[in-house]
Amino acid sequence: MTLPLIAPMLATPGTLPPAAQDARWAYETKQDGQRVMVYLPGDGTVLLRARSGEDITAAYPELRPIGTALRTTPAVLDGEVLALDEHGRANFQLLQSRMGLAHAPARAARRAAQVPVHLVLFDVPYLEEPLLRLPYVRRRARLTELGLSGPYWSTPGAVTGHGAEALAATREHGLEGLVCKRLDSVYEAGVRSRAWIKIRNMRAEDVIVGGWLPGKGRLSGLPGAVLVGQRDAAGRLRYVGGVGTGWSEAERTELARLLADAASGRCPFEPAPRVRDARWVLPVLVGEVSYSTRTRSGMLRQPSWLRLRPDLPPEESAADLPRDAG
Repeated sequence: MTLPLIAPMLATPGTLPPAAQDARWAYETKQDGQRVMVYLPGDGTVLLRARSGEDITAAYPELRPIGTALRTTPAVLDGEVLALDEHGRANFQLLQSRMGLAHAPARAARRAAQVPVHLVLFDVPYLEEPLLRLPYVRRRARLTELGLSGPYWSTPGAVTGHGAEALAATREHGLEGLVCKRLDSVYEAGVRSRAWIKIRNMRAEDVIVGGWLPGKGRLSGLPGAVLVGQRDAAGRLRYVGGVGTGWSEAERTELARLLADAASGRCPFEPAPRVRDARWVLPVLVGEVSYSTRTRSGMLRQPSWLRLRPDLPPEESAADLPRDAG
């Protein structure tokens, strides 16, 4: 059968709900992977779509057997593809070696043998019929009843109430954070909703690379720093600072190649920052940076590069910036 195309519901960055409302929320571990919608038409096949809607099925051949997990029952599942390190924790850098191989199935199969992935499932917006209007607590119950557990996929539990304890546990175990989901929330496809709140254990945000500065000394020929921005409410790319730390030598070399491919003669920031020797690029590369705080004008203090985010489209890297940012 033909399943409906469902865009994933997105969480809004925030803090724990008030203690008085704690029992109205469920808490799930925030996973550090690639968001994926899993389409099971009930004929033994599976289709995996990234958040952008791209078909990424061929990138993860070890997940094909999930196509028979529900036999003939058609379903659309929401989850996250992870690559786990030796401690069983999600490692996005490991996962990056698996991403982007949807059009290279032979390479994907070789990488699958070296870095297998694991799919965690946390919602079911369609099961024989649309479940979008059902509250989260009922969708979660339906998902749990499916018993989806296999060699490369599982359905981790959610905790109702006890949000402070759940968040403390993620910090204690070195996990990325927590997602808080209101028990009565419907599934808002494609919407970044306040009914789902994500809390990161580090202060980090996605940014768009708009330029770079040449390195000096041993970094000659490589980027010494990248110039990054975020889109404001009007869609303009506002400059939020330069990032010059956080890369390994291999990562900096790869970044140099990507920057060369995106070279442009035009500054993408509005307004253009006064940065001497800046080299501009098309605003197509998304990265994640950590930082200590923001200045009143929206600039990032002490930013450090964390990783490239090839799974995110540039238009999503927006922030609630002050009007005079940049």
